[in-house]
Amino acid sequence: MTQIRQFNMISAAGLVLFFGGLIGIVLGVYLYGKATEGLKSLDAVYAIQGRMMTYDDSGNFTDRGTVEGGDAILSLLEDDWAFPLNRGNLDPNDTLVNTPDELMVQYAIINYHTLHGTQTVVLDEAVEYKGVIYEAGSHQVDVNGRYFSDLDRSHPLEGPVRTQAWSPLAFGLLGNLIGGVNADYQAGMAHFMSWSIFMGLGFMFSVAGAFVTIGGVQLDRRARAASQEEVEAEMASGAAMGLAEPATTG
Repeated sequence: MTQIRQFNMISAAGLVLFFGGLIGIVLGVYLYGKATEGLKSLDAVYAIQGRMMTYDDSGNFTDRGTVEGGDAILSLLEDDWAFPLNRGNLDPNDTLVNTPDELMVQYAIINYHTLHGTQTVVLDEAVEYKGVIYEAGSHQVDVNGRYFSDLDRSHPLEGPVRTQAWSPLAFGLLGNLIGGVNADYQAGMAHFMSWSIFMGLGFMFSVAGAFVTIGGVQLDRRARAASQEEVEAEMASGAAMGLAEPATTG
């Protein structure tokens, strides 16, 4: 009886694996559908915005009509920010901005032109700041590669440049782009995990559970058959011993 119970537990464990795997497959299918819907929605957003990459006749990325400008932006992205850009996604035959890499290029474009732009600051009167006199009138001020936090808000020229160059519009566009990058990565990761982990592991658990269950049933049958043979052997042995006993006389 101990062996029979043990074999039944093996079958029960196999059933747990099997149905657990089925649950994983169902969850994977559900996640796959949701991730697919998310990716389709992102594609629709990209298509309706109609933002395009620009390339020359040789397939080189350009900015404002020059390859040099495009190289400077890619250098900012890859060298300064150490972003692992997959240039295979910069396809001259598909110029619609609809991949994380293309979105990051757009992000770099806005940053690059903000960092290297020139702002006009008009002072109504002369201003003294830290021993320096800044005359009244119009001043052309280069941002000179300075980010928002690099500009002194108290400075009579840098303060206005700080808000003009790094304006709410610039921050809004950058926030929108980086949000698109994150959404695209998350949807893509969910899409990958749905079939590679949930459905893949679910299928493996289900198959393993089926084999364990079948093996447990077979072991249970063998144990029952062996037990039955033992009982029959004992009965046959008992009958033989009974026949072999000498007859008693009265």
